[in-house]
Amino acid sequence: MFEKKLLSRKEAAECLGVKPQTLAAWHVTGRYGLPVVKVGRAVRYRLADLERWIASRTIGVAAGETGGPGRD
Repeated sequence: MFEKKLLSRKEAAECLGVKPQTLAAWHVTGRYGLPVVKVGRAVRYRLADLERWIASRTIGVAAGETGGPGRD
């Protein structure tokens, strides 16, 4: 149950390194398609959804892979 804990907008913003107002704007405009959970009037975020969203936006060599020749 705890692995599915819902994060507040403030907590989710801290995880992403943005301001809560930025997440609010993304939600209202539909920008980036970051999933939210509505609990009454409150907006919550699943940690797993944030992790998937970050992974989908990651560019470059994946963690644990080695770079090619000339890459450090």
